[in-house]
Amino acid sequence: MENTGIHTWTDQPTLSPGDAAEFAQLLHDSPGAHLGRPPVPVLGYEPGAPLRERREAFRAVYDAIVARIGEPTLYGGSSDGPNVRWRDSTRLVLLAGDRQRARLSVHDPGALEEEEHRTFEWGGAWAAGEPHDFDFLPYVWQLDRGGPGERPADRPGGRPASSLDHVQSALELLLAAWVEQLPVQVGTDWTSFCLTSAADRGRQLLVSYSLQDGLHASIDDRDAADGEERAHQMLARGWQTCDRGWWQRDFTDPDRADAAALAHLVVTELRARGTREPEELRARDVSCKDRGDMWLPGLGIRH
Repeated sequence: MENTGIHTWTDQPTLSPGDAAEFAQLLHDSPGAHLGRPPVPVLGYEPGAPLRERREAFRAVYDAIVARIGEPTLYGGSSDGPNVRWRDSTRLVLLAGDRQRARLSVHDPGALEEEEHRTFEWGGAWAAGEPHDFDFLPYVWQLDRGGPGERPADRPGGRPASSLDHVQSALELLLAAWVEQLPVQVGTDWTSFCLTSAADRGRQLLVSYSLQDGLHASIDDRDAADGEERAHQMLARGWQTCDRGWWQRDFTDPDRADAAALAHLVVTELRARGTREPEELRARDVSCKDRGDMWLPGLGIRH
């Protein structure tokens, strides 16, 4: 296996997609000698590479690995980058990335997952005035589509947000992760969830993303009085259009700034309708094209 990559952020060479796939197969089929070793860089990004460039560079490596060892057991990603797993009871091959690089490693599943469970259980902000740590979670979303391998016996509890400001930060990180990571891992499939609040029972606020349609949010406002005053109020909050009583906002080619704008809009709307604490919120109908089990441990909201 020859190192053929370009030196960018590190003095270690990265690998071509073909070599990365070969190394992934080695870890997958013969993990023993590699368990516990440091992750190996397989891809390096230029400093400051924008989201779309990172996404497309990662796609070449990811596609080559999938072609060699098959679909992953668990799709997913952190706020920094992808976190994809080929797992059974004896080994867990991990393809993980951040804004500088992507790396391959193999782990004892029980040891890695126990460490991650402790991170989910004991980290975080215990009060609204403390800093959150959603950006340090091992993964903020995960998807199980019944692919090859074995699932863990249980999964950790998500990180609860301590304030609506923390909910906004968590949502921004999640949406930015989706924009970069979902197109590579699930193609054009849409992903969505519905937010409800005990302070405004019966109302739905929908959030979704797909490569074709971009980021989207909509709020059921059919019980509000029609008229210019209401329209002015909703437009001032950041909504764009109204269709049969549902106000909507779309970012058709989103980046990190658009994820932040949509997260701000969602939390602004929740506040305006009476929500004061994250405990009042629930995320329902979490789905990726109704295929498999989508989980959002980095959203900061129970679901």
